[in-house]
Amino acid sequence: MKFAKLALAAAALSTTGALAPAMASAQETAVVTTAGTTVYGNDGVAIGTIQSVDGDTAILVVDGMQAPVPAAAFGTNEQGTSLNATKAQIVAMLQQAQQQAMAARDAALVVGAEAMTAKHAPLGTVVEIDGDNVVIARGGDENNKITLLREHFVGGEHGLMALLTNEQIDAAVAGTASTGTDAGA
Repeated sequence: MKFAKLALAAAALSTTGALAPAMASAQETAVVTTAGTTVYGNDGVAIGTIQSVDGDTAILVVDGMQAPVPAAAFGTNEQGTSLNATKAQIVAMLQQAQQQAMAARDAALVVGAEAMTAKHAPLGTVVEIDGDNVVIARGGDENNKITLLREHFVGGEHGLMALLTNEQIDAAVAGTASTGTDAGA
């Protein structure tokens, strides 16, 4: 689910008016962001910590949620590295993005849906949904079923996608088969 949270949170952060002024001012004075940096809000309260930086995007961890933030959105205040928003605003945006992601996933997660892997390779057909357990017939083969958890999926413009690759699923199935336990992910 991390991938979906990141993608949707990025969209929420980049389109939110609350961060627009920070982006404009940050572009005038570039702020160096590094992993481990605490980020403060415009109210002086700590928002979260930068987990990593990849190019022009920093991954900000806020209350256990991860959000990609354009490096240009960061500025400085009396405490140090900052965003032009409060922690409450950022948390609300992330929670809203998470709710939208779950709604999109649940809309796409129906019996008969074709699922793809995280690498956009065919995974199979959803043949049963029992609570949080999703049974997939790999390649549409009713004799080759696996069970993944609801949280292993996202829904979007390309349909239903597992957050796992075929290789990861095969390794998990092989690992559970060798230990004699039931395959779950």
